[in-house]
Parts: sequence; C-alpha cells; structure tokens
Amino acid sequence: MFPDHLINLALLVTDDARQKRLRIATAESCTGGLLSGLFTELAGSSDVFERGFIPYSNRAKQDVLDVPGDMLADFGAVSEAVARSMAEGALENSRANISIAITGIAGPGGGTRMKPVGTVHIACARENKAILHELCQFGDIGRTQVRMETLASALSMLQQQISA
Repeated sequence: MFPDHLINLALLVTDDARQKRLRIATAESCTGGLLSGLFTELAGSSDVFERGFIPYSNRAKQDVLDVPGDMLADFGAVSEAVARSMAEGALENSRANISIAITGIAGPGGGTRMKPVGTVHIACARENKAILHELCQFGDIGRTQVRMETLASALSMLQQQISA
C-alpha cells in the first residue's frame, strides 16, 4: 500500500519510539489519515501508535484539537500557528507523549499566490521539549505526490524529535 522507503522510515520511527517508551499521536489535515494508516500498516505498532486525529475542516480543528477560532481566522488553516496548535492539541487530547501535525494544500486547487498548492506546515510536539516546525514548499507536483512527500517529511521530523 505504501512505498518501501516510507515503510522503512516508519519502522525506524516506531523502533526508536519503542526504545524510548514514547507513544505517538497524529493530527492530519491534508494527508487525511495517511500517516496513521502508515503506522498501522506495521505489525506491532499498537505499542507505539496511540491514536490519529483527522480534523479536515476548520470546525473539526477547533472541536477535536482546541485550535482557537481566532487563530484560524487570523492565520488560516495552512499556517505555522495552526500546525503548532494542532500538535499541542493532539498531545492534550490523547495519552501520547509525542505528536505530529500536518496542515497544507495538496491540490490540485485551493492554492493562492501567498499559499500555493504544495504548501504544507508540519509541527511536532513532545512533552517537555520545544515544538518543531517545518514549512514545506513541494510545488504543484500532484495531490498524491504532495501527500507522500509530506509523510516522508513528517517521519523525519518525528525521528528528530524522538532523538532530541
């Protein structure tokens, strides 16, 4: 279902999280649960993967992850502030110790001059650590490819946060 390179990255992340006794939660908008699906593709991942949130709409981001409505209005759903808030909300609304949040524009439509298709914000929160953030500009490489590239970037960020 997933390319081998993503499976291998997910295996590394889950193995490292397992060794550090960390539990992972995801908060995915533009990837629509693909990262959660990738984790659950791995046999034995239930001891590491705690849960996944798929707050696709702005209202869901508010209801499920406590993202402030004024933040969504001021910065837009595809923003650093919202990605960070989603990551914090995933920690607060789960039993995980580390979370990864993804919000972006996978296309083919929805982009603007300020936020073109392929713009993705990823944030990773861990208890007692600084939140990591990355702005990815994948370009208009196709919806599926934007989402696959996002998974690779999210797994790399998780790996970095686990190793911190």
